Amino acid sequence: MPVPAPNLYPDFNTIRLSHVCLNVKDLDKSKTFYTDIVGLQVTDETDSHVYLRAMEERGHHCIILQKSDQPGTVEVMGFKTFDEADLDRAEAYFKAKGRPTEWVDRPYQVRTLLTSDNMGIPLEFYHKMDRLEPIHQKYALYRGVKPLRIDHFNCFSHDVDASVAFYSDFGFRVTEYTEDDDSKKLWAAWMHRKGGVHDMAFTNGTGPRMHHVAFWVPTPLNIIDLLDLMSTTGYVDNIERGPGRHGISNAFFLYILDPDGHRIEIYCSDYQTVDPDLEPIKWDLQDPQRQTLWGAPAPESWFKHGTAFVGVDTKDSEIQASPIIAP
Repeated sequence: MPVPAPNLYPDFNTIRLSHVCLNVKDLDKSKTFYTDIVGLQVTDETDSHVYLRAMEERGHHCIILQKSDQPGTVEVMGFKTFDEADLDRAEAYFKAKGRPTEWVDRPYQVRTLLTSDNMGIPLEFYHKMDRLEPIHQKYALYRGVKPLRIDHFNCFSHDVDASVAFYSDFGFRVTEYTEDDDSKKLWAAWMHRKGGVHDMAFTNGTGPRMHHVAFWVPTPLNIIDLLDLMSTTGYVDNIERGPGRHGISNAFFLYILDPDGHRIEIYCSDYQTVDPDLEPIKWDLQDPQRQTLWGAPAPESWFKHGTAFVGVDTKDSEIQASPIIAP
């Protein structure tokens, strides 16, 4: 199916992705991983939650670690709107699409709309989050991989065409994609709001599940430093894929797993996509440079492992095609 034309004047205006709530088993163990290894900053913590932000972020949090009896699952993904009125427009929009809507109370956020996409992925939209002092020039705080900001989500979808159509309708634009030659259905697509390659991406597979959440770092050398740190502090088995450079997005990357199996991508060096008339780039599913520009295929786990959303049933994809997989 063809990539849908972008809706440049959507019913409501989403600026960017904002945050994610991850369910974990051992709050202290997860906190150590995200602070000492990844390098996020704690902004608040309770007996059940740890709130964290990256170094350039002024909002209160980009990651919430929630102690749960369902560890290794995802509670919700969050997005920021342009203004307060967009929240009411979003409520009307999702109701018209037959999606559930509810106004919920969230710590450090003001009005927050909880809903879900057409696959059941729980989404929340807000406009105002508590602002914190800037710390991007407090270099004594930098540690781990020195994360600057949350960059994107990637989710498995059993029907990438349907996912792309749904997000396109409220303003997300496709930057790059690949399709199954036999069925001509989308196999994966990258979609953005903030002017990078993606805020949300979809990968063919059993879904919906979260494939990964990504953080932007200053340089590829930060990723090399992280590998040295992880390999000498007991986390070598948490290194899943990389380092490398993607063909899609041109980004330098590393994939790691947190203590509960949530996949984290460390990411830098993609390109700007601000112009609304940029045409999406198509890739051949069997082109090994799509996965890694240097030609190395991804491991099998990268195509199969994901973390479920709480209370959301999954469905297998009908597309049988797959890219080259590392032995």
